[in-house]
Amino acid sequence: MLEVLYRFGSIQFDPIGVAGRNHDIVLHARVADYEPAWCDELYERREIFETTNKALSFIPASEFPWYRVNGGRKGPNFHARALIDNAAVAERVLARIRAEGPLSSADFERESGATKNWFGMPENAVRSVLEAYTVAGEIGLARREGSLRYYDLLERLLPADVLAHEVPKREQLRHKLLSRYRAHGLLGAGGAGGTFARIANPDVRKALHAELVETGALVPVEVEGVRSKRFVPSEELVLLEAPRQRSASVAFIAPFDSLLWDTALLASLFGFDYVWEGFFSPAKRRWGYYVLPIIFGDRFVGRFEPRIEREEGVVHVHDIWWEDGFVPLRADGFVEAMRDALREYLRFAAAERLSWAPHLTTEKRMFLQQP
Repeated sequence: MLEVLYRFGSIQFDPIGVAGRNHDIVLHARVADYEPAWCDELYERREIFETTNKALSFIPASEFPWYRVNGGRKGPNFHARALIDNAAVAERVLARIRAEGPLSSADFERESGATKNWFGMPENAVRSVLEAYTVAGEIGLARREGSLRYYDLLERLLPADVLAHEVPKREQLRHKLLSRYRAHGLLGAGGAGGTFARIANPDVRKALHAELVETGALVPVEVEGVRSKRFVPSEELVLLEAPRQRSASVAFIAPFDSLLWDTALLASLFGFDYVWEGFFSPAKRRWGYYVLPIIFGDRFVGRFEPRIEREEGVVHVHDIWWEDGFVPLRADGFVEAMRDALREYLRFAAAERLSWAPHLTTEKRMFLQQP
């Protein structure tokens, strides 16, 4: 797990757990016999830490000094203003955390004062202050209990030597930019979509990119069939020079997996059209709400929409879509690999059986050996 995290630089956290939490699915696709509890254990031991890198992400705790520059969800100026607008609340919140230890917004009485509206959801002054203090580096996330986040003083969450390590702001920004290339593996100079979100402005990013190329941290490569030049971290050149033999295995890919960041590259290189449709209304979805792309060997071959019902011990398979031209029974080794992947997914979900939607009788029969 740590090897994956260090190679990627960070893994996006998302609490939605209908098919497994995003970071758990990312690790399940890459770490044999992965258990979701492993990530929680590493967090409790403070070997990994949660901060903002493109989105809310897990990073190696030892790399925290390179992530102190934190814009949060709305940018540092917005969060700094929240502390000014709610100064009295901010003083009480910090005093209680300092005296009592980890606290969540639910531990505070509803404080009066200005409310913020983030993404259409009203948040009271306490929540506004807690996030603002996190961006300012006063507090950090101590743990989660369901949807509640518990915060504590940063000095009680990370080792003193880590917190004492001062890294210049520009070096932090350069490290963040490099981390996005590490996570994706084959980005262009301008990234894709929100790939470089929260890393300064375009002019600064351009200069940082030039520095990474000049120092050899990033190496330009050309990909047949892809028009723009791509860049890979220098330590990964060996993967291009001596590609590993890929096994004919199946993996389910998380919706916010860094592999999926550059949708234009997916389309040109793999012929795979990917859009996460969670924000779409049901009527506008071509596939579904929480759909996992399916990889077989080095191909995207379909999409899988599971729902984990933990109390029932069941994974409901709502739908499967195969890519045009892919016929499961004609792909050598696929059916057996898909059975193995479904068996592993059941174990990952701590479920006992699959429940197939009525229109999936062909798939159910095809993978009948799966419990």
